[in-house]
Amino acid sequence: MTGTSPSGTGRTAGVPRLPGGGANRWTVLIVLCVSLLFVALDTTILYVAVPSVTEDLRPGPVELLWIVDVYPLIAASLLILFGTLGDRVGRRRILLLGYGLFGAASALAALAPNPQVLMTARALLGIGGAMIMPATLSILRQVFPDRRERAVAIGVWSAVAAVGAAVGPVLGGFLVENFWWGSVFLINVPMMLVMLLIGRWLLPESRGERNGPWDVVGAVIAALGVLGVVLGVKRMGGGTAVLGLTTLGPIVVGLVLLVLFVRRQHRREHPLIDMRLFARSAFGTSVGCIVLAMLALVGLQLIAVQYLQLVLGLSPLQTGLRMLPLVFAAMAAGLTGSRILQVLGPRTMVSCGFVLTAGAVLCLTAMNSQDRFWLLSACFVLLGFGFQATLFGAYESMLSEAPPEQAGGAAAIGETSYQLGAGIGVALLGSVMNAAYAPGIGHIAGVPAREAASASHSLGEAYKVAAALDGPAGAALRVVARDAFVRGLHITLVASAVLLLAGAAIALRLPRRAADSAERAEGDNATGLDSEPAAARSHG
Repeated sequence: MTGTSPSGTGRTAGVPRLPGGGANRWTVLIVLCVSLLFVALDTTILYVAVPSVTEDLRPGPVELLWIVDVYPLIAASLLILFGTLGDRVGRRRILLLGYGLFGAASALAALAPNPQVLMTARALLGIGGAMIMPATLSILRQVFPDRRERAVAIGVWSAVAAVGAAVGPVLGGFLVENFWWGSVFLINVPMMLVMLLIGRWLLPESRGERNGPWDVVGAVIAALGVLGVVLGVKRMGGGTAVLGLTTLGPIVVGLVLLVLFVRRQHRREHPLIDMRLFARSAFGTSVGCIVLAMLALVGLQLIAVQYLQLVLGLSPLQTGLRMLPLVFAAMAAGLTGSRILQVLGPRTMVSCGFVLTAGAVLCLTAMNSQDRFWLLSACFVLLGFGFQATLFGAYESMLSEAPPEQAGGAAAIGETSYQLGAGIGVALLGSVMNAAYAPGIGHIAGVPAREAASASHSLGEAYKVAAALDGPAGAALRVVARDAFVRGLHITLVASAVLLLAGAAIALRLPRRAADSAERAEGDNATGLDSEPAAARSHG
C-alpha cells in the first residue's frame, strides 16, 4: 500500500530499494523505456509501409486490414492476462519472454513470403507486446517506491511512449524509402536480443502475493471480452455498418464477457484484479481520463495524417517530420511532469491538460487547403504538451492508488484503457468525419453518379476517381472533395474538443494534491482495505 513519508512524498511500504542506491533504479528505467520504445514504434511504423507491402505480397483487402490491425488487437486483448500473470510468476520473467517472442516474430515478419505468414507474425508481435507493455510499467512501480521519484520515472516512460508512436511513421518512411518494407520489422531483432541479455542481467525480479491459484478462466474471459469489444470497434472505424452482425455482434459478446469477468472477480477470494480499486475515486477517474484522452485524439491523429498527405501533398517522411513539434512538446511535458504535478496537483494538472489540448484542437480549425506551417506547428506544440500532461497525471494517480502487489494488474488496466480509448476514438471520430465529408460530394458536372458515390467514401478514393476521369470533371472532383474533407475535418476537430472538455470536467474528481491519495491509501491500509472477511466471499 502507499503511505506518506515525513517529507510528504508517497512511499510504498514493504518495497525495498534496489541494491546500489538510486543509480540502479535509473538504469532500470532506461532499460524499461528502450523496451517500450520499440513496442510503441510497431503500433504506427507499418502505416507508411502498407503500399510497399501491397505491391510485394499482393494481399487482398481483408488480409491487408488484418495485417495492420491484428497487432494492436491481440496486444489489447492480452494485457490483463499477462499483467496479472506477471504479478503471480514474476514480472521480469514475463518481460524477458516478451523480448524473445517479439524479436523472433519481428524476424518472421521481415522475411514473410506471403500475407498469411505476415499476419501470423504480426499476431505473435501482439502477444510479445502484451507481455512487455504492462511489465515495464509494473516494474517501474516497484523499483520507484518514492512517489516523487516515481513521478519523474513515469514522466520519462510516458514521453518515450509518445515518441515511439509519433516517430514510427518518420522512421518507417525513411526505412521504406531507403531499403524495403521488411526493414521496419528487422530493426527490432538486434535490439530485442540486446534487451534480453541486458534485462536478464540487470532487471530485478518482483511479484505480488501468491495466495491462492491464478484465475486462468477469468484471464481467458477478460481476454476474449476485450478482443470482442476492440474487434467490433475497429470494424466500425473501418466503415462497416454500426448495426451489422460483424460489428455489433463482437461488441455485445465482448461486453457480456467483461460483465461476467467483473462478477467473477467480485466472487473470488483471490481475484486477478481487486475490483474495489475502482471504488477509489482517483483510480476510476484516472482510468476514465485515459480513455477519454485517447478517444479524443487518436482518431484525430489519423485524420491529421491524411490532411498532411492528401490535402497539403506531403510525402510520408515529410508528414512524419511535420509531427515532430508534437513529439518534442510531449517529451517536454513528460520530463517536466513531476515538477508540474508537485506544483499543481493531479486535479489541476489533468484538467488544465485537457483544456489546453482542447484549445489547441480548436485553433486547428483555422487550417484550410493552404499550408500554414507556423500555425500548424504552434498548435501541435500546445496539443502535444497538453495531451502528454493529461496522460502523465492520469497514469501517475492510477498507479499511486494501486497496492504494489497488484502493480501488474493496475498497469494492465491502464494499458487496456489506452488501447480501448484509441480504438473507440478511431471509430467515433472516423464516423463523424465520414458523416461530415460524404454530403459534400454532391452532383458535380461531368462526374457520373456511380463515380461520385465511390468518391464520397474517402478523399483518397476521390483522388483515384478523379485521376480516372481526368479532364475538367476530374479537376472539379479533386477541388470539391478536398474542400469537403477540410470542412469535415473542422467538424471533427470541434467534436474532439467537446470530448476533451468533458474529460476536463471528469478530472475534477481527482485529488487536489499529489499526497492526498497516498494519505488516503495509508488510512485504508491502517483500517484494512482487505478487512472484508475472505469467508464472506464465495470461491466461484
